[in-house]
Amino acid sequence: MTGYLVQEAVMRAMVYRGPYRLRVQEKDRPAIEHPNDAIIKVTRAAICGPDLHLYHGMMPDTRVGHTFGHEFVGVVDEVGPSVRNVQPGDRVMVPFNVYCGSCFFCARGLFSNCHNVNPTATAVGGIYGYSHTCGGYDGGQAEYVRVPFADIGRWTVPVTPTGGVPDVGGGVEALRRG
Repeated sequence: MTGYLVQEAVMRAMVYRGPYRLRVQEKDRPAIEHPNDAIIKVTRAAICGPDLHLYHGMMPDTRVGHTFGHEFVGVVDEVGPSVRNVQPGDRVMVPFNVYCGSCFFCARGLFSNCHNVNPTATAVGGIYGYSHTCGGYDGGQAEYVRVPFADIGRWTVPVTPTGGVPDVGGGVEALRRG
């Protein structure tokens, strides 16, 4: 088209470059890959102890270019056609594990063992922002994250009457308790 500049969708993310080496750089913005996916615009991400295992090169199969951050909060930016429980504009908190909600393990509440999100695993399911041993899902230390099985793998964050987010202190557990 004449007169239009078409740009590839990119974002900024903290990217692993090898042991003791991280860099903020541009990478492709995630896209909907499955009808049950959502894309979250990250507003807050946590750094915790397991991130140091990756940083120090102590986790097998941590690949150059991977984005850390397995706990994050954000706003739903886009949803796949099968997503029913969240919509663009909803504020959500996403815990560390990725799970389907319907497999043998999920049916028993063993979400971190879900093999539908990490089919090559024998003992662990998927974890955002951890190594490819845990599914290779990019994490929340980025502007956007793809969240598979978006109807079940996150919690909606309540909004106060003034439009703010309440102080949840203990994170996910505080939301569960109400």
